[in-house]
Amino acid sequence: MTFRVRPVVRGFRRPMVLLAGVALAGTSLAAGAAAANAAPPKPPTGHHFSAAAKSFVGATTVPDRVAKLEAAMSALPKESTAYQATKLWNEGITGAGSTVATLVSFGDDKVKEVLDQYSQKHGLPPANVEILQPSGPVPACTDPGVNTSECQSWGGETDLDVTMMHAMAPNAKIVVAATPIAETQGFTGLPEMMHAVDYLAQHRIADVISMSFGTTEENFPSFSSIKTLDPALDRATRAGVTMVASSGDDGPTGAYLQGPGNYPYRVASWPASDPRVTTLGGTQLHLDAKGNRTKPDDLVTAEKNGFSEGAGLSKAYARPSWQNGVKEITGSKMRSFPDISMEGVQGTSQSAPLFAGVLALAVQANHGRLGQINPALYTKLGPSGTAAGVIDVTEGDNSQDGVTGFKAAPGFDIASGWGTVDALVFVPSLVNALH
Repeated sequence: MTFRVRPVVRGFRRPMVLLAGVALAGTSLAAGAAAANAAPPKPPTGHHFSAAAKSFVGATTVPDRVAKLEAAMSALPKESTAYQATKLWNEGITGAGSTVATLVSFGDDKVKEVLDQYSQKHGLPPANVEILQPSGPVPACTDPGVNTSECQSWGGETDLDVTMMHAMAPNAKIVVAATPIAETQGFTGLPEMMHAVDYLAQHRIADVISMSFGTTEENFPSFSSIKTLDPALDRATRAGVTMVASSGDDGPTGAYLQGPGNYPYRVASWPASDPRVTTLGGTQLHLDAKGNRTKPDDLVTAEKNGFSEGAGLSKAYARPSWQNGVKEITGSKMRSFPDISMEGVQGTSQSAPLFAGVLALAVQANHGRLGQINPALYTKLGPSGTAAGVIDVTEGDNSQDGVTGFKAAPGFDIASGWGTVDALVFVPSLVNALH
């Protein structure tokens, strides 16, 4: 098991994006004077980090980062038991031979040391981790021009992501695809991330890509402009890569392009809203000391958790054909999300890598890549319920910030998708459904 930091720069160029309202040449002097006297623009809202990721700010040594990981993920070792992944391990399904990637800004060059120290404490094997920089060299958090706290929060996000993947699939290889521009809101940082997706797909590096980030659809110049990011996802799908994303932590709403605050009405987050992606909502496990469920999972909600898991309807993407079976439930011609849910008390940036770990188990069981799983999820697995390892979530309402959200209910619902998973049954069921 080798650990390498490998910068990869292959003629990357950031696409030019013209935002609506940008002043062009020929503006009058009067307008220029008015602009000079106007109030300064609000700063970009920035990436919405979970409290767990933000807790890593100032934690610069490996012991400090492990301590933050311990505090944030106190229940994590139990989750592999709760989702019955340990029973798959006993059958030899540990993720061996699979590779799962997390796509993050900046990353953390100490991630393997952090994960190995955490794993040693919790009976997990050493991790096989590789860091790539496919979109250009990544700056250090202390470099000039870098927002140190934002950079260190991304480092926390990286450590949390890989820990959740490793906890579900301890023998899977983990790739950290780190990009040099912070993803904030709108297009910022996303071209670099899509370049990284292309690199991972083109070089057949990752079987599964997890994306714990998102930006409100309204923050793009237009809804149609969002789709300029889709070619990379299309190419990854054709290469058989499965992509998962977090649904967001703002309930039915989302952050403004320039903050502070959220929209006062329902919005959707990208890439959660993209039909090429399997989107993860957030639930809460209720466990005893051994990791056994004491009652059914329910939604992460503002009332209980201080924030709500994201769920809603896209304004950019039409309902894909595989969602036609639930169109009477969604009541919409647009794509609904999430598709499925997992533990998200630390934000749905926790749910996505957990599910990515489950998919790594399925890659091993399948002896190869899974590709797009949403058609199988909606037409075979979800309707089969517990027989296919899909566990209904019926409690919770993701309303937040005065915006009415969506309620969990029996069967499929917008709030939780099909519910959550029992990996012991879900993994072989998914493999069978794909053949």
